[in-house]
Amino acid sequence: MLDRIFVHGARQHNLKNISVEIPRNSFTVITGLSGSGKSSLAFDTIYAEGQRRYVETLSPYARQFLDQMERPEVDSIDGLSPAISIEQKTTSRSPRSTVGTVTEIYDYLRLLYASVGVPHCPICGAEITRQSRAQILEQVFSQYQGERIMILAPVARGRKGEYKKELEAISKAGFRARIDGEIRTLDEPMKLDKRRNHTIEVIIDRLVVKPEIKQRVETSIETALKWADGLVVIAVIGGAETLYSEKLACPNDGTSIPELEPRSFSFNSPYGACETCKGVGSTWAFDPVKVICDPTKPLLDGALGPGSSSSFMISNL
Repeated sequence: MLDRIFVHGARQHNLKNISVEIPRNSFTVITGLSGSGKSSLAFDTIYAEGQRRYVETLSPYARQFLDQMERPEVDSIDGLSPAISIEQKTTSRSPRSTVGTVTEIYDYLRLLYASVGVPHCPICGAEITRQSRAQILEQVFSQYQGERIMILAPVARGRKGEYKKELEAISKAGFRARIDGEIRTLDEPMKLDKRRNHTIEVIIDRLVVKPEIKQRVETSIETALKWADGLVVIAVIGGAETLYSEKLACPNDGTSIPELEPRSFSFNSPYGACETCKGVGSTWAFDPVKVICDPTKPLLDGALGPGSSSSFMISNL
């Protein structure tokens, strides 16, 4: 593929037989005085030809629903791919609005990655493969020896719904459940808000990991995997939690991840967004150089200068 877009003899609108080379895979700015032909080159020539060529590849049935663009006045354009054009006016001031979301390409990319993506371990970078029950059991005993843990079966993870059937089945089986982080006995029917996301985990067992109860641990893990379709959560009482999967696990360090799905690649979902910026792409932080006016004085006794008595500033520092 060519590394440049070659435009030869562009005469669209006020362009006077212009020929240019534009590097691909780079950020290029077309600048100039008003009326110098910036829009004529970018929108009415390059974009128009890229869109026209793309539409011509579609079936006659699909083309009838799209606006047909006329060929621009230009001798030739080489190295051109299907083009995207966004209105010059700002459509949204939201930091979550991107070229991908405005053009809806983002939704198709999420579907593509979820369907054919190959997951890799976020720790070591190795390709993540499926993990057997024996491997999960081995990891539990190697990592949680002597720890008091809960073995949980996550039957719903951040999904909307009332889950009446699931809760009834858990109650009939005699298990308790951890619903949205709260342990419930389910002695009486409960109703969940179907408009909110819920996480429901069946409490299969609570125990201290030790060699003499290995059979019990194995049985509990198998039960959890059956309830949650191949998933099990090991939660240390008062400590960290780890998700294990029969389907996807790192062969080196045992890191497990859930099955890939479109929300895994969405910065608007807690299951796909960065934990630091929450999917916004930036974070707020104090700049000590701008906040501290006099580094020779105590922090709360003149170092902050004007506004040093602000409780908001002090709490954030």
